Amino acid sequence: MLQTTITSFSYSEKEILKDLSFQLKKGEHLVILGESGCGKSTLLHIIYGLLHLEHGHIFWNEKKLLGPRHNLVPGEPFIKLVAQEFNVMPFISVSENIATHLSRLDLDKDADRVSELLEVVDLVSFKDEIVKNLSGGQKQRVALAKALAKEPELLLLDEPFSNIDSFRKNKLRRNLFRYLKKNKISCITATHDSEEALAFSDTVLMLQNGKKTLYGVVQEVYQNIKTPYQASFFGDVTMLPAGILSKKKAVLLPHQLMVSQTITSLEVTVLQSYFKGSHYLIEAEFTKGLCFFNHPTKLAKGHSYFLKNKA
Repeated sequence: MLQTTITSFSYSEKEILKDLSFQLKKGEHLVILGESGCGKSTLLHIIYGLLHLEHGHIFWNEKKLLGPRHNLVPGEPFIKLVAQEFNVMPFISVSENIATHLSRLDLDKDADRVSELLEVVDLVSFKDEIVKNLSGGQKQRVALAKALAKEPELLLLDEPFSNIDSFRKNKLRRNLFRYLKKNKISCITATHDSEEALAFSDTVLMLQNGKKTLYGVVQEVYQNIKTPYQASFFGDVTMLPAGILSKKKAVLLPHQLMVSQTITSLEVTVLQSYFKGSHYLIEAEFTKGLCFFNHPTKLAKGHSYFLKNKA
């Protein structure tokens, strides 16, 4: 449905994106994962049609999207973008904001639509509240509902949960992505939150300095981490030189190591134990640097252990 190829994109002389290609089918969710400044937001703005793409092309259902130089009003009508700057009207109510893009030809139908989206973003009790009185996270949820009001074919989300409290974020993400799947709305989310990528995406595109460093089905991406940068999104990173636990150098996450009851080539000394609820994250050191591994109980600082790869 969406086919994107970007040979190069620059602001003045600074190249932001390079050698980038991917596709998205109807109803699928793609997460663009990367650190701040890697080009995530720029990529969404190009797809939406706010930035002109000279070196590359974007197709939607085999129709080429021409961008802002060819459209009187920038932005494709079948795409909605929820940017980090909230597109809300501060001096009207939450319900009125959501209804902004509705036809107003059938008021009962519009009211039902607004009620449905208030449920999705968990703002039912704030439906009559003036938006300027809301918190940043609540305004972000209003912007999400407003983008969905006139149902888009493609939804672009730029750090959509960045201002939302953790206890509410989990429910909101479940509600939103369940709604998108049910209605077969394609979605691209730009984020640095790996939990979002693992739990809710179909495919992941990881960017580093504007280039594709990993791309594929989420499970395959997670199982094919090869560099410290790639691993850093999913936890603390242990780098083992060749000859320690393996003939090749290895980049490991905490869940991939465990205490061994027998002598191995990796002996570590505990520096700190961090309580994680279901387990402890152990920070330790060995002759070549720091090491991180999970353990069911707290380990005493200064004690030494041998580690092995977890089967």
